[in-house]
Amino acid sequence: ETRPRNQGASLTAWELAKHGVPHTVIADNAGGHLMQRGQVDFCITGTDRTTRRGDVCNKIGTYLKALAAHDNGIPFYVGLPYPTIDWTIEDGRDIPIEERHASEVSRIAGRTRTGEVVTVDVLPEGSPAANPAFDVTPARLVTALITERGVCPASEAGLLSLYPEQSRAA
Repeated sequence: ETRPRNQGASLTAWELAKHGVPHTVIADNAGGHLMQRGQVDFCITGTDRTTRRGDVCNKIGTYLKALAAHDNGIPFYVGLPYPTIDWTIEDGRDIPIEERHASEVSRIAGRTRTGEVVTVDVLPEGSPAANPAFDVTPARLVTALITERGVCPASEAGLLSLYPEQSRAA
């Protein structure tokens, strides 16, 4: 359900259902538990930005899923289109991370039984909230990158094998 915006419960589940893909919505942090229990065959995620060395920046929580997958011997794949590769950045730690408004964490929207959409506070009054929108998963935790040109290792050499024109541009 991907807090704080619940995009998994709303957008991703809706898209999967529209395409007839069997799916089950789980609490965002249940992934590691299910991996430990042998209920996950592989992980696949997207990326908003990929470094030339294969580090990937995606929705907050991706790094923790990659760590859990690594710990449980589960392949962790990242699907990306070419425009997300930032050939000017080598190390994922150099990617600036957006800090979104705290209200995305402190408030939540949902439907009542009558179908009315309401927004409510979920934090005790006076409790601050932080809201980093993305995190970086190091290439060492990525099994492979899946692009429109094929699949490659999460490395500079892997990316250059699919995009050799970048070696001349660098």
